[in-house]
Amino acid sequence: MIAFVAPSLSYSLLAPILIVLGGAVLTVIFEAFLSKAIRPIAQLSVTLGTLVLALGQVWRIRHESSLTAAMGSVAIDGPAILLQASVLILAVLGVFLIADHDHFTVVAATLPGSEEELASIRSGEKLTEVYPLTLFAVAGMMLFPIATDLITLFVALEMLSLPLYLMAGLSRRRRLMSQEAALKYFLLGAFSSAFFLFGAAFLYGYSGSVSLAGIYEAVSGGTGNSVFLLIGIIFLSVGLLFKVGAVPFHAWTPDVYQGAPTPVTAFMAAATKVAAFGAILRIFYTSFANAYWDWRPILTVIAIITMVFGSLVAISQRDIKRMLAYSSIAHAGFLLSGVIALNKAGLDASIFYLFAYGMATLGAFAVVTLVRDSAGEVTDINRWAGLGKRSPFVATVFATFLLAFAGIPLTSGFIGKFSIFSAAYESGNELIVVVGVLSSAIAAYFYVRVIVLMFFTDLAEDGTSVIIPSILTRATIVVTFAITVFLGVFPAPFLNFISSTATFIR
Repeated sequence: MIAFVAPSLSYSLLAPILIVLGGAVLTVIFEAFLSKAIRPIAQLSVTLGTLVLALGQVWRIRHESSLTAAMGSVAIDGPAILLQASVLILAVLGVFLIADHDHFTVVAATLPGSEEELASIRSGEKLTEVYPLTLFAVAGMMLFPIATDLITLFVALEMLSLPLYLMAGLSRRRRLMSQEAALKYFLLGAFSSAFFLFGAAFLYGYSGSVSLAGIYEAVSGGTGNSVFLLIGIIFLSVGLLFKVGAVPFHAWTPDVYQGAPTPVTAFMAAATKVAAFGAILRIFYTSFANAYWDWRPILTVIAIITMVFGSLVAISQRDIKRMLAYSSIAHAGFLLSGVIALNKAGLDASIFYLFAYGMATLGAFAVVTLVRDSAGEVTDINRWAGLGKRSPFVATVFATFLLAFAGIPLTSGFIGKFSIFSAAYESGNELIVVVGVLSSAIAAYFYVRVIVLMFFTDLAEDGTSVIIPSILTRATIVVTFAITVFLGVFPAPFLNFISSTATFIR
């Protein structure tokens, strides 16, 4: 007879995730029962309140560590706290953009649809379902980097992915590309999830365990079929590398970045990378560390191809969102350098880079929402000509974010790249450092090209203008700009805090 064992949960350590899930359920109830008049402000208030409350709880447990908070399914440690805090901060700023943007106020009535849909379109009704979707995605992003078994990892992967598939298509009545983006993201995401499960099955076959600790013990003991281990690592990595847009699993990135509503693109580009790389770091640092020489050549090749491909293809882009998409692919390659380093410096540098890159990405896409003509956003790079003369502040802020992406000194991007390449060099991966530096030089070309276009080219005569941002978008731009500059000028306090906090527990 099998005895029932009551689950033992540490609710105080799980509180940040539980708060976000509770807020998500509450916003679903609001969506169903509140009137259209008060629904937008109520949803926004609950969403922001939930995220801030969860962030406060993360701060409260910052000195805690545990492997038994959810019966061995999650680990609460320094990297978990840092990554969860990063996701929540980026989510707050992302919600500012979402609440402030008209991609979720449908005003065009020329596309096909039912009479009920067209009536809501003509009335300018806001699509407030974006708020519960955002909170469910954030909950998945918070669970993903702390999961310590393959089942919990898969649940977290789907929890963060499914809402993003829907959010990518939320401006379907304004742009047909939004529907295309959602469909591509969903279909390719489904394939990547299947690869993840396939890899998990092989790892279970190798170790007889679904926990990262059990896999680590099997790898350390040299038991099991090494072919199963290698196949499991490869297929599990496919599912993870898809989420970060690494080559050759990047095909969705430019289309989804371009087609999705820009605030969703900003949130997805910034927060998803933090969650996905957090999970990759935990898996490879704690579970596959003793199989380093098995997976290092594969990841090294992927990182090199990703850096070079993203940097080269971005040069030919004529759409600002597609350019930033290929830029994000290159940055995924840079971040893989920290994974391959497999040392404490690599872990610290990766966490710093993820937060700094997320901030710059949010700020850059926030600026993109401001450049418009009578039809809406203008993403054609050529029509940004003379932006520095028309709106010096907006152009200067955007130029700063581009310089951060390029890794120019006095920006957070320089500190991030210097730290992560230093960690890779210390671990003996000189080739990846050389390729990374050369790829950064190539990437600097297309960033500087946009800056030259904005400041040293005559004004475009096609009606392109810059709208005056409201308080929420202005707050996002100012905060991200200030953090990007501050982390470039005074990085030591933050780096020291990460170094003293970020230690994985097994």
